[in-house]
Amino acid sequence: METALDRGRALLESLPYPEDPDHHFVADPAKFDFYAMDCYRLAGEDRLAEMYAREVIRSSTGPDGTERKPMRNAEARITLGVVAARSGDLERAVSYGRRALAGDRKSLPSLLMCSKELATLLRERYPHEPEAVSYLDEVRALSAS
Repeated sequence: METALDRGRALLESLPYPEDPDHHFVADPAKFDFYAMDCYRLAGEDRLAEMYAREVIRSSTGPDGTERKPMRNAEARITLGVVAARSGDLERAVSYGRRALAGDRKSLPSLLMCSKELATLLRERYPHEPEAVSYLDEVRALSAS
């Protein structure tokens, strides 16, 4: 995975910086950290997943706190929730999960796919904890809508 990420980073850096990184058909260099975050989360490399998630949130949020990339931030918060759940911090895990679900702009299929990993962890590790059960109900309600 690290070899593939290194090759991807090198390829991206060989391209000229795009005039409009928000254009749909342009490679946005900032999105590389987003992909690396997902890779490290899925591989269970929590320290690196957390580092990349924080960078994604930082680079996707304006100086005034406006979220320029709300879906990236939502998925980064899910990653932070997964890291917290794995480390035994249920309260923080649910807090990040709820904040991810509360965003204004949502790509529901993408958000639900990403939320599934956190939901599975909470279901497996905290099946009888009221906070976990409540969050899982919120995810179910969102997927039913």
